[in-house]
Amino acid sequence: MSSTSPVTHFVTVSKLPNKGMVVKAEADAEQRAALARAHDLQDVEHFVYNLHLAPWKGRGVRIRGDVSALIVQPCAVTLEPVRTSIDEAVETVFVPEDSRLARPQIVEGELIVSPEGDDVPETFAHGRIDVGALAEEFFELAIPLYPRQEGAELLDGTDGKASPANEAQNPFAVLSTLKPH
Repeated sequence: MSSTSPVTHFVTVSKLPNKGMVVKAEADAEQRAALARAHDLQDVEHFVYNLHLAPWKGRGVRIRGDVSALIVQPCAVTLEPVRTSIDEAVETVFVPEDSRLARPQIVEGELIVSPEGDDVPETFAHGRIDVGALAEEFFELAIPLYPRQEGAELLDGTDGKASPANEAQNPFAVLSTLKPH
């Protein structure tokens, strides 16, 4: 995680109570503008995170909560502004850098990865975690890659779906006629 996040907020986990603690934050106008620049958005109108940090397996920390935002970005078809509401669940585990749990499982020289298994925990150093940067990571993953206004269609009117008219324009359509029947 980068400590250069516009919403950086470090929490010292060595002072984490047994029952855990809640960290809530809302980005101010300057932070929202910096988030918009960092993620190539036209605007970030709202950015809030609400996270619960709790002790996990000795020196680790389990973080659960959510990130919500309202962003504006250009429509992939019309380039008109599109407002998108983001409400992303956060669930992850952090362990100290020196923890054996931070290392992937290696058996006989092979890395063992289970698609259904838990992810390798994230690590933290110096007894603190930047929960703001963590919230920003989950925010970034929720940003639509190709936002589209409702009803927006591609210029050829196909909305990106294949049709008989488009098949004639397909450069490989001629090859299908060469195939023996």
